[in-house]
Amino acid sequence: MSTPPTGRELGAFLRAHRELLKPADVGLTATTRRRTPGLRREEVASLSGVGLAWYTWVEQGRVAASRQVLEAIARVLKLDDAGLRHALRLAGFHEPAPAAGPEGADRIVEAIQPVLDSWPTSPAVLLDRHFDLRGWNGAWAALWGSPEFVPADRRNLMWVMAAHRRVRAVLRDWEPLAMNVFQHFRAQAGPALADPRTREVYRHLDEDAPELRHWWGCHSVAELTVRTVTVEPAGLGPVRLTLSSFHPVDDPSATVLLFTPVGAADRARMSELVEHPLRAVGGVEEQRRVG
Repeated sequence: MSTPPTGRELGAFLRAHRELLKPADVGLTATTRRRTPGLRREEVASLSGVGLAWYTWVEQGRVAASRQVLEAIARVLKLDDAGLRHALRLAGFHEPAPAAGPEGADRIVEAIQPVLDSWPTSPAVLLDRHFDLRGWNGAWAALWGSPEFVPADRRNLMWVMAAHRRVRAVLRDWEPLAMNVFQHFRAQAGPALADPRTREVYRHLDEDAPELRHWWGCHSVAELTVRTVTVEPAGLGPVRLTLSSFHPVDDPSATVLLFTPVGAADRARMSELVEHPLRAVGGVEEQRRVG
């Protein structure tokens, strides 16, 4: 059986990093002269907690290593976050590791907020791995209502799409996009599906939008692909927006959603909406009641 190309690439990647290390880098003492640079395979295998034969086969691309084994090897080889992500992708693991704790998540918000603010007429939001809204810009608040008026435990894109009255009122053809949000969450959430926070969001959805229970009870998945949606803020007429998304390199489990005006007329209407947001949503008190 031939070695898969990705298996060969993973093996070459691990071997290259093994050869860059010295025994002292991992707390070992070099007692004999070495014919080849770097650590020996048996040293990496021992420090990683795997058998020598197994590690050799991983480098040769002959076996598929588990995520746990790869993470252990990565620690021994002192791979940085980018190196670990690359190794996991080569091994076929596309579920990214979450940001390291609350401090890591806060750093992502701090780094991405200026990016969101740089799109003054394009509604944009930063989502974490649970689809909680972690950051947003003025255009998002002007179009959908400010998330600060949504209770913190319901400040989640799935809840907003399913239960937020303003979204239903403003977004033309609301249901296909809202359903797609749920499908996309299931497709990329991975372990987050079993987290207490996800169960909490689903519980609020049961309470606030029980007629849509079949959405989050379904197991279908889909990607949230680029598309054009039409919104109709009160008094402005229709606005066409192109929906796109991307993942920050520092935390691929996070997602930025961006709604970009399609043409000049759409940009002009979004600009007017941003300049006069309270007129479109009926004032602050209406925003408080909108959920």
